Amino acid sequence: MHGQLPVLWRRAEGFQVEDGEGNRWIDFTSSIFVANTGHAPPAVAEALVRQLSDGPWHTYTYASEIRAEYLERLIALAPSPLGKAWLSTSGSEATECALRIAKLHGRAAGKRRAGIVTFDGAYHGRTVGAALMSGTEATRAWMGLNDSTMVRLPFPYPWTLNGKTGAERAAADLDRLAAGGVDLARDIAAIMLETYQGWAAAFYPPGYVETLAEAARKAGALVMFDDIQAGFGRTGRLFGFQHYDVAPDVVALGKGISSSLPLAATLARPDLMDLFQTGSMAATHSAHPLCCAAGLANLQALEQGDLVAQSARRGALMHERLAALQRRHPDRISHVLGHGLIAAILFRTPGTDAADPHTPTRACFEALRRGLILVHTGRESIKIAPPLVIEDDALFEGLDALEDAIAAAVD
Repeated sequence: MHGQLPVLWRRAEGFQVEDGEGNRWIDFTSSIFVANTGHAPPAVAEALVRQLSDGPWHTYTYASEIRAEYLERLIALAPSPLGKAWLSTSGSEATECALRIAKLHGRAAGKRRAGIVTFDGAYHGRTVGAALMSGTEATRAWMGLNDSTMVRLPFPYPWTLNGKTGAERAAADLDRLAAGGVDLARDIAAIMLETYQGWAAAFYPPGYVETLAEAARKAGALVMFDDIQAGFGRTGRLFGFQHYDVAPDVVALGKGISSSLPLAATLARPDLMDLFQTGSMAATHSAHPLCCAAGLANLQALEQGDLVAQSARRGALMHERLAALQRRHPDRISHVLGHGLIAAILFRTPGTDAADPHTPTRACFEALRRGLILVHTGRESIKIAPPLVIEDDALFEGLDALEDAIAAAVD
């Protein structure tokens, strides 16, 4: 499978993965940002056993105690004005729900087009609505169609700012929309932002989101975040969007939400969630009791282990080492981006600014030989995302292996 390294998983526990032959790796992927509280976290395992023993195992859309308990806890942790939630099984469903909220809001507000502002290079999922919001031609090509209400802006990568501050770049992008005939007040229902753009762990520059959000508020457009890769302590904050001084109207969550079973959520202002007609947002396995039990135990594990603070602390140690690694290979590593326990190392061809997708691939295989699993993006980046429970010694051991792997790949 494209992007996957040749490891046949037999067992995973904490921050380690093991195959059937007894080979063991330190996991710097968290099983693609899912296992925030570790693989097979004991608290989640115990909660699943209790739910399996006591039931129910399935309720469809009927209420259940575990569903109510989980929702109450999740919403209590979410900042205002996020006061209601819809549970689903995948991040794509969560972003689809956000899209539907935006369209309903646009219609209720009398918008001319109920358009969505998204960003080039963004990724919001594989279902049709999520793919239409995604910002790459490749992710949309299979559909053979486009949506004229999706308006895309170039992502403000640090190497594209050309001396502008984040606020200045946002103002320029708003001017770009206006010059293209887009009237924010009449045409746009919402702005959809990934907390960070996935392939590069690239956050928006300071001031950018805040300026864009202020313009959206004045125009009656929603501010929505896809926090699926970034939530539940990954970035050193409980929710990744908390790195920006913005109160979002809608947030899509997933991946690290349970550290195990398929679970996702869309949080929104109550008045926005109430735009749905009764029963119009339902799915066969949404709010599955086992998934809710896992989600609740995951929140408890995050709190009891102080893992959000640990992510910030360990992330600072990791980024310090990665900055030193960049200084060691200045002609090969162009950027190290991220916050907390998410990072991306971007590679360039020596003597040019051209992207180098080959060295990261070689480095991922060299790391595998040294007992380390990395996120192989298939392009000019390596992504790093250890479980938040990783011990300091294991983090440093993994970084040692990473440094050796990159040295071998470069040579």
